[in-house]
Amino acid sequence: MFLNLFLFIGGIGGWEVFLIITAMLLLFGAKKIPELAKGLGRGIREFKDATKEINRELESGLNEEPKKQNS
Repeated sequence: MFLNLFLFIGGIGGWEVFLIITAMLLLFGAKKIPELAKGLGRGIREFKDATKEINRELESGLNEEPKKQNS
């Protein structure tokens, strides 16, 4: 089940996951990893919100354009 989380990466195996996690622990330490994950989650959430806002603006602009042509 743990490896199913990494299916989006492609052909990554168990040893590669182990090495990545070990490198993260050595570089950042166990106390910093939750902070890094929290910051990454915030960044992803802000990106999604900005994307939704842009889509709404584009859709509203497309909906207003035919009304202007009829006038």
